[in-house]
Amino acid sequence: MTTNIPIEPHPLEPFLPEGARVLMLGSFPPKRERWSMEFFYPNRQNDMWRIVGLLFFGDKSHFEIVQERRFDRERIVDFCTRKGIALYDTAAAVKRLKDNASDKFLEIVTPTDVAALLAQIPHCEAVVTTGQRATDVIVEQFGCSSPAIGSYTTLHLPRGPIRFWRMPSTSRAYPLSLDKKALHYRHLFTTEQLL
Repeated sequence: MTTNIPIEPHPLEPFLPEGARVLMLGSFPPKRERWSMEFFYPNRQNDMWRIVGLLFFGDKSHFEIVQERRFDRERIVDFCTRKGIALYDTAAAVKRLKDNASDKFLEIVTPTDVAALLAQIPHCEAVVTTGQRATDVIVEQFGCSSPAIGSYTTLHLPRGPIRFWRMPSTSRAYPLSLDKKALHYRHLFTTEQLL
């Protein structure tokens, strides 16, 4: 354990729209100065909302207000609510070992209780992790195997089985082109009947 590094609580509440069918989990948000909006995947250097725009609207800029260099929070919230996509992260509190958002320099102090999140969205049929660190937390909490990138395995919960998807990170630091990442996400959203 590291000392003299402040513990940073998660700055956002879980986004759990009524009727949510998919729960997407990252690791933890970047530092606030990198945010372009008050929502999940807020960094303009992260391609999550470009991938979603490309897949659902044929336009990777669909969720951007380009002239203001930010994502359109209201449009994203409306889309996720309509599609039944819940969002949070697998860490509820962290220490940043370096002054960046890289997963490898995050020490998870308090993991998110994912089972408690799922209890709040009883129609959820799939948990999706968007990076290795988030995947590791799910594997640890549920004692399951880690799926290959772009595929799923099954979580056996008291309420019944749900799919556990492992997606590539949407960070630009992850060495895969936006188009190739989008292919993995297309498979996910098509299988889950959102696309």
